[in-house]
Amino acid sequence: MGRKKVGLIALLVSGLMLVSPCGAVWGQSADTDNTLRAEITNKALNKSQFKNVQVSVKNGVATLTGTVDVVDQKFQADQRVHRVKGVVSVDNEIQVAGPEIPDAELQQRVLKAVMYDRAGWRTAPFNAISVSVQDGVVTLGGHAYGPVDADSAFATVANIKGVKDVINDIQVDPVSPMDDRIRLAVYRAVYGFPSLNRYAIDPAQPIRISVQNGNVTLYGMVDSQADKNTAGIRANTVPGVFKVTNDLQVAGQAPEK
Repeated sequence: MGRKKVGLIALLVSGLMLVSPCGAVWGQSADTDNTLRAEITNKALNKSQFKNVQVSVKNGVATLTGTVDVVDQKFQADQRVHRVKGVVSVDNEIQVAGPEIPDAELQQRVLKAVMYDRAGWRTAPFNAISVSVQDGVVTLGGHAYGPVDADSAFATVANIKGVKDVINDIQVDPVSPMDDRIRLAVYRAVYGFPSLNRYAIDPAQPIRISVQNGNVTLYGMVDSQADKNTAGIRANTVPGVFKVTNDLQVAGQAPEK
């Protein structure tokens, strides 16, 4: 290789800024990190809810520490920092402060909030979302009519004080014209029956109807075994239903396994 060619390669290597596929600069300077940190602190996290959040930056990786009041603020901080140009990744070590609430009490608060979430919307009776709590961490399960309903339940729980984290295991039911027809028909068959229509008075509607490809599952709480049996029979009268699983619980009775 000629001397001129060697010299040209050396010049290119010495002046080249190596950039990763995600846009990060390898070996970026402390000045760049300081500039990023200032932008994150003064712009991305310049909100009162982030006043107790601290930021450090090394090689474009932003580490967030400190505390916030609710889980949603932790997620917001993460999203806002990710949008800052030049940030390679975010290490979110923020802790959720707030009151320490016994799991059993917190579960009841969260369950009530989820039950009343989107109350009055036409899709509310078709959301059967379950709640479990361990050491302040809430796990959401069960079924939602669609992604909007699932996201709404998650956001509701993430803004409850005392919740330390939220795990979203909600299954979104498949939406099809056939299932939508069955949902509406089962709703009318169950809630339209004289001995069951009182359950429609509460906007939280304790009888929830989940439909997956023609298979119907009833969830919620009723006052008596007779009401449970009647709801199951009424759901079975709807044309096009393949199977009805009656998981309704009776108030005052131990949950069926």
